[in-house]
Parts: sequence; C-alpha cells; structure tokens
Amino acid sequence: MLAGAIVFVCSAAVLMLEILAGRLLAPYVGISLETYTSIIGTVLAGIALGAWAGGRVADRVDPHRVLGLVIALGGVLAFCTVPIVRYLGGSIGEGVSASTLTLSFAAFFLPAVVLSSVTPMVVKLQLHHLSSTGGVVGRLSGISTAGALVGTFVTGFVLVATTPTRTIIDVIGGVLVVLGLVLSVWLWRRDTPVLVVIVALAAAGFTWGVASTEPCQVESAYYCLRVEPDPLRPSGRILWLDNVRHSYVDLANPAYLDFDYARSFADAVNTAFPPGRPLDALHIGGGGFTFPRYLAATRPGMRSTVLEIDPAVLDVGREELGLRTSRTLRVRIGDARLGIHEEPDDSRDLVVGDAFGSLSVPWHLTTREFLEQVDRVLRPGGLYVENVIDYPSFRFARAQLATLRERFEYVAAVGPQTVFDDQAGANVVLIASHRPIDRAQLRQLVTVHGDELVDGAALDRFIGDAPVITDDFAPVDQWLREDSAS
Repeated sequence: MLAGAIVFVCSAAVLMLEILAGRLLAPYVGISLETYTSIIGTVLAGIALGAWAGGRVADRVDPHRVLGLVIALGGVLAFCTVPIVRYLGGSIGEGVSASTLTLSFAAFFLPAVVLSSVTPMVVKLQLHHLSSTGGVVGRLSGISTAGALVGTFVTGFVLVATTPTRTIIDVIGGVLVVLGLVLSVWLWRRDTPVLVVIVALAAAGFTWGVASTEPCQVESAYYCLRVEPDPLRPSGRILWLDNVRHSYVDLANPAYLDFDYARSFADAVNTAFPPGRPLDALHIGGGGFTFPRYLAATRPGMRSTVLEIDPAVLDVGREELGLRTSRTLRVRIGDARLGIHEEPDDSRDLVVGDAFGSLSVPWHLTTREFLEQVDRVLRPGGLYVENVIDYPSFRFARAQLATLRERFEYVAAVGPQTVFDDQAGANVVLIASHRPIDRAQLRQLVTVHGDELVDGAALDRFIGDAPVITDDFAPVDQWLREDSAS
C-alpha cells in the first residue's frame, strides 16, 4: 500500500509540473504549439532518463537509504521551477537569449529526472522473489500511470482555474519534501546531517520562489493578465495577455484607437458602411473590448456581441478597463468556433476577428470550415475584418488570404509597406466581403496612419501559390515559428 502511494504521488507530481509549466512560461514566451512541444519533450526526456538512472542507482545503493532523499530533492527542485523561469524569462528583455526549450529544460528537466527515478527504486524494494517480478512491476507501473493521469486531470481541469500556479507548485514541493523526510527517518535513521541539508535547501528554494517577481496581475486558465497605465496618456491603459501587448483602452475616450490595426478596422468599417449608421456586429475575441466600444461611441444604436473564451478577460475588462456590458454590448463566454454556431443566418453586418493565443490566431479560427460559418452569419453585403500577426515570408497571412479569397468575392489586405515588400513582421488586417468597397476611399484613410492597401492583381501576387487552410491542414503555429526565425 505504501509503495503504491509513493509511486502515485511522485508520478502525479511530474505531470502536474508539466501542466503548470505552460502557465509559468506563458508570460515570457507565450503559448503556442512550440511551447507545449518544448515542455512535453523536456518532461518525457526527464522521465526516460530518470527511469533508467533510478534503476541503475537501485542496483548499486540500498534504496532504503536513498529513496526518501530522492523524493525530498524532487520537492526542492519543484520549489526552484518558479524562480528559474522568472529569472531566465525576465532576462529575455535584457539581451539574453531564452527560447521555450531553454526555459523548459532549465526549470523542468531535473525535477522530472529525479521524481521519475523513484518508481524503479520502489520496484527494487518490493521485489522479494523472481516469481513475482511481473506482478510487482505491472502493479507499480499501473499505479504510476494512474498517478500521472490524476495529476494531469486535477491540475488541468480544477487547480489551474482556481489556484495561483506558484501556490500549487509550493504545495507540490512541500508534500514531496515532507514525504521524503518522513521516509528517510523511517527507512534510514542515520542520515540526520543529510536531512538538515535537505530542509535548508527546501527552505532556500521556497524563499527564492516567494522573492521572485510575480508577472501576472490576474492568472486565469488561459492567460497571465496585467493592466499597465500609459505614462504618456493619463487615461490610457494597456492590457497584456501573456507576453503580448494585446489591447489599448482610453478610459476617458472610447473612440480613441491607439493600435494601427484597430485604426485599419475602423477605416474598413467606415468605408463599407456610412459613418454613424448603427450595425449588428459579432466580435471574435474580446481582449480589451476596444473596438466594440469604439463602434458604440461612434455609431449610436450599435449592437455588438463578443465571443470571448476567458471569463477572466471579461472580469479585468469590467474592473480595470471601464467595460460596461448591456443589451447593446453583450459578451458570451466560450470558444468562438462553438459560439458562432449559435448565431442565426444573415444576422450580422460585421464580423471582427481579433482572437489570439500568444502571437497566433487559434488555428481553428482560420480554416475554410470556420469561414463558412462567418459567411453564413453575415448579411448580403456584410464585412469580415481579421487581425493577424506574421513575419517574412508571411506564409500564414498569404494562406489566410487564399482561404478568404476562396469564399469571398472581394478580399484585400492592409498593413505597413514592409509587409508587402517581405521585409519586416507586423499586424496585417484582412478584409473580405461579397461586394467591393470603395478602394480609393479606403486607401486614402489607411495612408493617414502609414499603412498600405493591397488588393486585385497586387494581392494575387502577394498570395502566390499559398495553400487554403482547412481543419485537416492548419499549421499556423509552425508557419509563424518558421517565419519569425528566418
């Protein structure tokens, strides 16, 4: 019974740390497929090395003597994950290179190695006869897997949404240290000086974590959120989601748009529809709710519905950014890919795509199948505008435009000239409709804030042979990673 409990707890701790790694890394490198790949690969490498090393140690040293110390050391290393990530992650802005793999390996490889070495040691302690080898190994392997599953589900579905990441990690570290010390005293009483060292290390790791800077004002299941004042504009507020400067809100003037892409949104809408005319709009992604409030301020009678996946974003909008929801500005919490199915056919004049996970539009909001739903919701003559971020060679932006062009008769792109010259990354606003809009007027408006309008033959050249994005083929994260690294 005790052997099974030890294996269960240590295996659960490894997978809990793996889940929490995403939240710790997000403020510094964002959340993307690359982030999760780095974390999963690092932890799996640690599990493999730990299982091998634990077996070797168990054959050479009496597990009674080292088992408790190994578990306690795992707890100390768990305490250290938080300050390691925050120190190395914070160094990115100081010219020190820190990739997702660097952060993952530095913080989570050793805890995975140490805690994964526990199972073969416990197996060695439980083996008394060769005739029972299969049963012992199978039982403890099954318990280890069960612990990993419980740790994964409890952390992902319950703890992350209710408890700060550092608190969860402190509890994991504390449980492991206490369990390790108790086992050391019970199994091998003569290691008192070593126990004192372990206690000192645990205290130092815990204190280091407490002293490290907390990057999140609010930590949700999806984002690390914080709001910063604009030093140049007293009423200006900047919303950060993870490592991205996501939205700008002027508390005193909701008609003020600071980001160029938001101005391009406004230019496209004001060209497609007479100024001041109220519209029915659907917004994919909330962020700072800047554009819904701009429309409400400039088009009295405007009706907007925002599909936002994270309830914490709504809470921060209300508490920090002056958001007031009403019958004319509604917010529905949930994934936009699911939420758009609840929208009636031909019910919206305008759909605004401004949803991001780190720098990437979530892939399932980019595909042909999703755009079919956007088109279904739009009224004849309606307008779809989408904000994307991309880098040379703009593989994602080109493919997204190709996907839009397959569905809509009129497609255009607005962004800095450096984008269309393939020179520098930037936000690009994509525009799609079944009716052409006044190209001369839109070009004049976007030129005011230094952007260019590209459509027609120039857009065809920019798109080139880019593929259409589908639910079966949407390597959005990979395209962005390759482009930004080139």
